Amino acid sequence: MQFLVDVGLDYLTLSRSAATLSGGESQRIRLATQIGSGLTGVMYVLDEPSIGLHQRDNDKLIATLKKLRDLGNSVIVVEHDTDTMYAADQVIDIGDIGPGAGVHGGYVMAQGTAEEIEKVPESITGQYLSGRKQIEVPKHRRKLTGKYLEAIKCTEHNLKNISVKFPLGQFICVTGVSGSGKSTLVNDVLYKNVYKMLYNSNIKTGACKEIKGIHNIDKVINIDQSPIGRSPRSNPATYTGVFDA
Repeated sequence: MQFLVDVGLDYLTLSRSAATLSGGESQRIRLATQIGSGLTGVMYVLDEPSIGLHQRDNDKLIATLKKLRDLGNSVIVVEHDTDTMYAADQVIDIGDIGPGAGVHGGYVMAQGTAEEIEKVPESITGQYLSGRKQIEVPKHRRKLTGKYLEAIKCTEHNLKNISVKFPLGQFICVTGVSGSGKSTLVNDVLYKNVYKMLYNSNIKTGACKEIKGIHNIDKVINIDQSPIGRSPRSNPATYTGVFDA
C-alpha cells in the first residue's frame, strides 16, 4: 500500500476495476509493483511515460524512476519531457537521431547530460533546452461563437456531480492531474453520450443528467490510439485511401 502512496495514488478506492484506471494511473501502478519486487540488475525500458501526466504527477514519476535506479537497476526512457531530461544521468539525443526524420535521419546528434547537450549547436533538442529556439505562443485567440455543448451533472467515476460547458468552433484543452477525471469527462461522458444521441446507439455511456446543445453539431468522430486497420497488411497508404482511385 505504501508503494501506491509513494506514486501519488492514495486517492484510489480498492473497489475500482483496472479497466477504469487512466493511462497514467495504470503506468504508475506497474512501476510501484516493480519497486516493491526489490529486483536488482534489471534493465527497465519505458516509452514516453510522462504522456498525459500533469506536472505534479510528473515529479512523482521521476522520483519513482530514480528509486528503481537506486535499487541497482538501469532505466532507459524514450522521452521528450524537459524535467525528465534534466533528471537523467545521461541523455542520448534520440529526438535528433536525424537531424530530421526518414531519409534525413540516421545520426546521433549529442550525448551527455542535459546541460552538456544545451551547448551542442547541431542538436535541435539542445537549442530548445537552452532557449535558443522556442515555441511561439499565439498572439490571437479565436473568439467565442456563443454555441456550446453542455454536460449537466456528471457523476461517472471520480467526477463529483459537475457541469461543464464546451464552446463549439474552438480548440479546447482539458487538463488536470492524473486521475482527476479528464478522460472520463471527455471520452466516457461527452463523446459516448453525444454518439448515442446522434446515432441512436446502445453504447454504454458515462453517467450524467443531460447533454445540452446537441442540435449544434451533426456528427462526432473519435480519433484514438487504437491500431489502424483490421488487417496485418494495412499500412498508412491503404488506410488513408491512396490506392482507392
